[in-house]
Amino acid sequence: MSTRDRASNRAQDAKGRLKEAVGKVTGNRSLKNKGKTDQAKAAMKNTGEDLKDAAHTGKDAIHTAKDAVTR
Repeated sequence: MSTRDRASNRAQDAKGRLKEAVGKVTGNRSLKNKGKTDQAKAAMKNTGEDLKDAAHTGKDAIHTAKDAVTR
């Protein structure tokens, strides 16, 4: 997990929320939809980060178990 990636994803989500809100207020459906798209992209990237974290955690657990057995 990269803190920088997570921060970038949060910024993209915030930007998307702002675009969506401005689109709603102004009646600009295109801007509103772009905002929703930005939010969805940020959510997908966060899911990818979560998967990477889970893989690293699993890998660490396997190494810990292996070390415990070989001692």
